[in-house]
Amino acid sequence: MNSADTAWMLVATALVLLMTPALGFFYGGLVRAKNALNTLMMSFAALGCVAIAWALLGYSLAFAPGGAWLGDLSRSLLRGVGLDASGSIPHVLFMAYQGTFAIITAALISGAVVERMRFRAYLLFLTIWSLVVYAPIAHWVWGGGWLATLGALDFAGGTVVHVNAGAAAVVAALSLGPRKDYGRQAILPHNVPFTLLGAGLLWFGWFGFNAGSALGANAIAALAFVNTMLAPAATLIVWTLLDLRRAGRVTAVGAATAIVVGLVAITPAAGFISPAAAIVLGGVAALPSYFTVLWRPRTRLDDSLDVLAAHGVGGTVGAVLTGVLAQKIWNGTANGLLFGAPLQVLVQIAGVAAAALYSALGTMLVLRGLALFMPLRVADPGHEGSGLDVGQHGEEAYGSGEGAVLVLPEATPAVAAPAAAPAGERA
Repeated sequence: MNSADTAWMLVATALVLLMTPALGFFYGGLVRAKNALNTLMMSFAALGCVAIAWALLGYSLAFAPGGAWLGDLSRSLLRGVGLDASGSIPHVLFMAYQGTFAIITAALISGAVVERMRFRAYLLFLTIWSLVVYAPIAHWVWGGGWLATLGALDFAGGTVVHVNAGAAAVVAALSLGPRKDYGRQAILPHNVPFTLLGAGLLWFGWFGFNAGSALGANAIAALAFVNTMLAPAATLIVWTLLDLRRAGRVTAVGAATAIVVGLVAITPAAGFISPAAAIVLGGVAALPSYFTVLWRPRTRLDDSLDVLAAHGVGGTVGAVLTGVLAQKIWNGTANGLLFGAPLQVLVQIAGVAAAALYSALGTMLVLRGLALFMPLRVADPGHEGSGLDVGQHGEEAYGSGEGAVLVLPEATPAVAAPAAAPAGERA
């Protein structure tokens, strides 16, 4: 084992874990105030449910020796996962790092079902989904499964995480149906600074997501780190130009979304392409996601927070362009279309299609199975109208303060009540 590699992977694991609360703030600012806590809790709940499911069973299904489709149960309950080496880091640390990916992938789906899904049904869904859908796809790509054998390139999760979550989000949104106000009134973000804070923290954590996927403090980690800085910057510039051309102004929500799209797109390519290619990839990725964001509200697909556009489309573009821009001189592994390996693009497309199809079918089966035992959606339309914070959690994100009474001493000639400040000076 290598001490420097271990130290970096400890930091990277913490950075990726931070991304799930960051996602909660990104999503939480985009919903209405009456659903802010519920949306935050959908991300925080994944930290518990998925983490334990991963340790008990998910890690074994994804990374234990097995067949082309699924790992066996030899690592269940973390048997044999100890301080022995996995590469140049402790095995238990590798397990924890991979677990943070499972956590955030499940949490991403919440953006498609916010403001209407029952919380207890959501808890069961994300736990089961992480085992039935996420773990098998992770095994296909990273655990020695059939896509790895085929030669699919996915450095940090464009297919395993983002295409997977995007397909699941579409199915979940269609299964629950649109919010009762969808298409009838404007549904506006309640706290855009929350969303910007979430985007900034996601970018910060994403350095662990991508550079950590090198599994060591090495040159490939440095390449992935730099690409994770450059690609979202290019996406942000192109998105800004598109906003200026279409509407004459740049929105903060659009800027935050652009950052996430760029991060998603570079994820599968981060350790395979040059920094110059990362800039190109980030700029190109802005286009399909931007127009998907514009198109989706015109449909009956209430993918509330555009998981499809940001993660499904962004991940697909990144995965396919990895097959175009990969360069062996940088990654030491494989070339893409532009560097003499045209078949790599077909392999990338096959990987994206397989992951999307399996995720969609698996998500549908999980939701339909749960629906046999419990309602997936809040039953009372009035409950949805008043917000899920109070109905599902018994709390409010922003208290009215009506229960607090401030008692002031009576004014006396010596201590008179101050006059009201002029309107221009009031806070």
